[in-house]
Amino acid sequence: MADYQNLIGREEIDDLEAILSITNTDMDEVIRSVTDNSDAIFTWDYTKGARPALDKLYEKAKTSQWNGQTDLPWEIEVDVESVVVNNFIQNSADGESFADFDTTGTPFEKWTDKQWLEFGIESNNWTLSQFMHGEQGALICTAKIVETVPWIDAKYYAATQVMDEARHVEVFAQYLQTKMGGYYPLNTHLGLLLEDIVNDSRWDMTYLGMQIMVEGLALAAFGFMHMMTTEPLLKQLLRYVMSDEARHVAFGVLSLQEFYEGLSDAEMFERQQFAFEASVRMRDRFLQQEVWERMGVPVKDAISAVMQTPTRQMFQMMLFSKIVPNCKKLGLLDRNDQWLRRRFEELGVIQFEDWKDTTDEMEAFALGETELAPAR
Repeated sequence: MADYQNLIGREEIDDLEAILSITNTDMDEVIRSVTDNSDAIFTWDYTKGARPALDKLYEKAKTSQWNGQTDLPWEIEVDVESVVVNNFIQNSADGESFADFDTTGTPFEKWTDKQWLEFGIESNNWTLSQFMHGEQGALICTAKIVETVPWIDAKYYAATQVMDEARHVEVFAQYLQTKMGGYYPLNTHLGLLLEDIVNDSRWDMTYLGMQIMVEGLALAAFGFMHMMTTEPLLKQLLRYVMSDEARHVAFGVLSLQEFYEGLSDAEMFERQQFAFEASVRMRDRFLQQEVWERMGVPVKDAISAVMQTPTRQMFQMMLFSKIVPNCKKLGLLDRNDQWLRRRFEELGVIQFEDWKDTTDEMEAFALGETELAPAR
């Protein structure tokens, strides 16, 4: 077992008390300032196509834009209660109980269907809210990549991603405000990760934190929700967003693969540690502690019970289905005596290492393609 205190602020990965001790102390804030330590880099080498893979991605991005106002069916009425019920009917194994686990001895032992319905609504709202906040993080980080990356082909592509991210923030905010009646504040663990990414002065760390880790997890999470939801507007919204996200993750892989080839073991170890810290923060963010607080349920007891459910365990693992193979392609798993491989083994996600990386499966996410089953 590694010493994790300096990396994640606790000795044990699964120390729930330590995780829950980190909370949002300003639920009503509207503006947050984060220090950006990076230099803006100009390049006078305007040779377009010097990096053919990035140039190809840029050309694809220019022809893959969509309009969140005109391409999505906003006229669809969304009954949030019916959505929860219909999702349950479609995805339940027995079609009888909202709970997919034995609630005996848990805070849910005497819950009624009405309470489970309320939880389903709050859970959907919380999840989409964190997607929205994460997309704004991507918007800021991609603008930072335009400033800091030294290659013109990368600046060109990153500029298209800034537009993509603005569109993603727009459509998630519109869905939450007009269909769900509002949204949850930023989860603390997600906020800390976004701050870490923005704070770092090295341009490749912005790529690693956002393009590989945050966007990789988002692509997997969007795919899971797209598969599970029965709500047609959300399903189409997620489908459009995923078509962009696959390019974004591929952009990170293509850029970092070249850069990492020239890094020393010590430099790679810093990237491995950052990838692990980001993984833990992203896993912690999905505990939904704000939902349990809003519903007046003992948070630690609720999370301890829910984390044992088959659906939650599958979801937690699937979040890493894009991250692990992409880290492997970048050489992060096995440098320095397989340090990151062993950390992913402890997290229980190393089984995804041989799934397709995003550069290989990107075309499957393009609009017009319908098969979105996980690529192994």
